[in-house]
Amino acid sequence: MLSNEHTVSDASTLTGWYKSSYSSGNQDECVEIATGHPTIPVRDSKNTSGPALLFSVDSWAAFVGAVKG
Repeated sequence: MLSNEHTVSDASTLTGWYKSSYSSGNQDECVEIATGHPTIPVRDSKNTSGPALLFSVDSWAAFVGAVKG
């Protein structure tokens, strides 16, 4: 698994992936996040073995807060 501090090249090597409860099963434009990691991995749900972006907990919370606002 190639990675740096902001990405993981193969997201399928991580566990705990889930889609938002706001996503229905037939939408193609979804992202998934994984729980249980020191950073928050985010991947494209259509490409489960593609790359994942890694966000700090604070950065992810700020993003989610901005989207909700």
